[in-house]
Amino acid sequence: MQTQAEATIPTYEGPIFDGDTHLYEQADSWSRHLPKQYEKDWSYRWMKGADGEYALYVGQRKIEVTAGFFSEDGRVPPPGKMHEWLRAMKEGKLELDMRVPMTRDMTHADARLRKMDEFGVEACFMYCGTMVASISYLDQFEPAKAVMHAYNQWMYDEWKFNLQDRIYSAPLVSLIDLDWACQEAKWAIENGARMFLMPMGPFDGKSPADPAYDRFWSLLNEAHCRVVYHVSEAIFMRQHMAVWGEKMQSSRLRQTAFMWMNGYGERPLMETLSSYIFYNFFARFPNVKILSAENGAEWVPNMLVKMDKVRGMAKMGHWPCGQLKERPSAIFKRHIGVVAYPEDDIRSIVEQVRDDNWIITGSDYPHSEGVERPRDFVAEACTGLTPEQVRKVMYDNGKRFIGKNE
Repeated sequence: MQTQAEATIPTYEGPIFDGDTHLYEQADSWSRHLPKQYEKDWSYRWMKGADGEYALYVGQRKIEVTAGFFSEDGRVPPPGKMHEWLRAMKEGKLELDMRVPMTRDMTHADARLRKMDEFGVEACFMYCGTMVASISYLDQFEPAKAVMHAYNQWMYDEWKFNLQDRIYSAPLVSLIDLDWACQEAKWAIENGARMFLMPMGPFDGKSPADPAYDRFWSLLNEAHCRVVYHVSEAIFMRQHMAVWGEKMQSSRLRQTAFMWMNGYGERPLMETLSSYIFYNFFARFPNVKILSAENGAEWVPNMLVKMDKVRGMAKMGHWPCGQLKERPSAIFKRHIGVVAYPEDDIRSIVEQVRDDNWIITGSDYPHSEGVERPRDFVAEACTGLTPEQVRKVMYDNGKRFIGKNE
């Protein structure tokens, strides 16, 4: 039974390591380095389409998930105020009351460093902005490689991949072409990259942990790199969702509860993460760690129990890369980090998992889904944790995950 002391909302005044932050792209983020032959069909631009909605387009294709968020004059949903924003939208007050101008710290690294100082954030992981919503639209190999590299070059121009050991930006990489993936990884690592953002799911009918891709993973292992799976459209679920009559690449504001539960979130993530563990990936590449960002953490306890159980059930079965020498849950805790949602009950999650070294704070700044200020995460998510546990969540675990002392 929870005591009054345990239920007290904690305070925390120490440094913060923010596991989930974003940039907003600039006007030429996609076009600055995009080869001319791809401009017609693969340029990204914001525009009002024939349906009257202002959205991001790749070529002539509307990226549905971006509709209804940005305004034509450059205003954006207010950071950390998703609930208020949705309520204003429901009441028809969105344009009048809730949009805020995009500030320089959302688009430029120098101003973001000053904002981090204001917030008390020592360091953070930085992910792309609206680009994360459009990765599933890169469905042709050669254009996809060109777009991703052009975007990565722009990210390096403006943010670097490791800015003063404070902002760790994650360039995009995909295993759609192994030679290209190795080339992109080498280039990014040579320019300071410590982490990469990858789309969830298999590639060419194989797990990303399949030995066919070991040449790529050897590069990341040697450089002690991290891989991030940020919430986004898991396009490999398209056929499965279709048998239920559900459509991928649809508006988040209008998608069904069934899609939220089964096609967009923890299910594709759990499939992806468990494939690494069951393919004995970390025995081959012990220096690689994987981070789940903006997928919450409530799914973790049940996943760990299930993985340990099926390991025993599959004892006499086929193990593509050899049987595991320890429990999957132990491997998970050592090699996988998870950024919690502010609405997660971290105390309950930690008690179920019996470990508090893998869970990391995330503000989602400057997006509206997270918290307004990174330190607000303490009051929202850390009730009932000890001061030592709060410090782990807010700082120690993120710092340890990136390996700042390696």
